[in-house]
Amino acid sequence: MVKDGGHAVPDIKLRAVVFDLDGVLVDSFGVMREAFALAYREVVGEGEPPFEEYSLHLGRYFPDIMEIMGLPLEMEGPFVRESYRLAHRVRLFDGVTEVLEALRERGIGCAVATGKSGPRARSLLEGLGVLPLFDHVIGSDEVDHPKPAPDIVLRALDLLGVGPDESVMIGDAVTDLASARSARVRAVAALWGEGDPEPLLDARPDAALDSPAALLDWLLEAAG
Repeated sequence: MVKDGGHAVPDIKLRAVVFDLDGVLVDSFGVMREAFALAYREVVGEGEPPFEEYSLHLGRYFPDIMEIMGLPLEMEGPFVRESYRLAHRVRLFDGVTEVLEALRERGIGCAVATGKSGPRARSLLEGLGVLPLFDHVIGSDEVDHPKPAPDIVLRALDLLGVGPDESVMIGDAVTDLASARSARVRAVAALWGEGDPEPLLDARPDAALDSPAALLDWLLEAAG
């Protein structure tokens, strides 16, 4: 287990966990790269698709990223189309199912708060066979203000019927941690994906964990 800045497991009675999707529950980086490249070439044309820049904004809603990067919003259509087409190549990270089943057995609520649209997130999780392990799956198109605003995390807590002091959020992007903090929820950094860990550690999360197995240990200790 890795703990950022020596922070201990919080002294709370954990009742709910809010997860980001990509890079936390599922390994979708390769599919995302391919879908982005195809959408870029279809809409923009020649040139190298700026995926590395795109990856710096992961956690945000796709239209917001396009605006930040100055790319045409028309990329969203082919990006979503290709993401659906390639979804069979997305895999759960090892140990994620065990985390979800353990939380379910203990009556701890689970929600997903993702930069994806709600329908696409639910379709992906259904295809992976884990959608029933979540109480709620919320997409960025289903709140007024997506991450880094707190809306999507607050919506998850409202649906779960828990307060911020009884909850944690797990994310792999600084955007996730900012959303959690704005909602007054403890923020946990997932370091097992392909993202650069340094920005996450620099954001000083309440914990930074290097595997789903370490996350499960941390969550069970937080749950008492």
